[in-house]
Amino acid sequence: MKKIFILAGGYSKEREISLRTAKSVHQELRKDNDYNIKIQEPNGQFIKHLRKFKPDVVLNLLHGRYGEDGYVQSILETEKVKYTHSGVLSSALAMDKDLSKKIFIKNKILTPKYLKFSYNKILKKNIFLKLINSKFTFPVIIKPINEGSSVNVFICTRKNIFSNIQKLKEYGEILIEKYIPGREIQVAVLSEKVLGAIELKPRRRFYDFQAKYNPKAKTQHIIPVDITKKQMEKVSYIALKAHKLLKCRGVSRSDFRFYKNKFYLLETNTQPGMTSLSLVPEIARYKDITFKNLIKKIMEDASINK
Repeated sequence: MKKIFILAGGYSKEREISLRTAKSVHQELRKDNDYNIKIQEPNGQFIKHLRKFKPDVVLNLLHGRYGEDGYVQSILETEKVKYTHSGVLSSALAMDKDLSKKIFIKNKILTPKYLKFSYNKILKKNIFLKLINSKFTFPVIIKPINEGSSVNVFICTRKNIFSNIQKLKEYGEILIEKYIPGREIQVAVLSEKVLGAIELKPRRRFYDFQAKYNPKAKTQHIIPVDITKKQMEKVSYIALKAHKLLKCRGVSRSDFRFYKNKFYLLETNTQPGMTSLSLVPEIARYKDITFKNLIKKIMEDASINK
């Protein structure tokens, strides 16, 4: 019987999403009698329980900081236990939006123009606005450098940018990014191959945290995506290229804006959600891959030292 150690919960703002993901995955896996499963919070007892359980694989279902930024991955590397999703460096690079965008730009992947700011160095309001005006036209996006699930992401006008930035005070660094209108298209990669794409039409202004995880938001999910074969090949090529550049492992999901026949890569996620509303399971279903088989494929890619 294969022993599966599920890491879930954690301390990030995506804690509830992680717990929901773990519940979905656990319910699916326990339908088989092939698995001995333990769900564990990454708390002070985590390493003790890990060593006692001696799992064949750690299924890392944490989201956000400490779970997908290389932190818990480094602990699992030290413990020499196989774990799912990307490794230490890949996780750290993908989570840091500044570093990942630098990699994209260096490798000629189109990504929205941006500036990085240290919160404690933000200038007086008038000087700050003058600087932003010299680099961008409004609206702009502001976001933390190292959060996921569109946590604390705001579309800002000249009137509200300064007040919205105050909401990001807890973060050391923030990103100010050119707002790209257009269509929201996301592409999943699994085991070094493009799994498929999905288009999102949120009723909200953009695909934010509520649009992603609140069923009442009624975001429209569209498969297949209504683009040409050539366009699909293009966006698939970019997603796979980003996956490989960041040295992702297992599954990743790249988020794009499609505007004036150009694909802008917003970011690549190394730990995409696996809830009932999540996109990777939905893309997999369209490709006739059951939720259980998707989980199994992710576990098959588990490794250490990568």
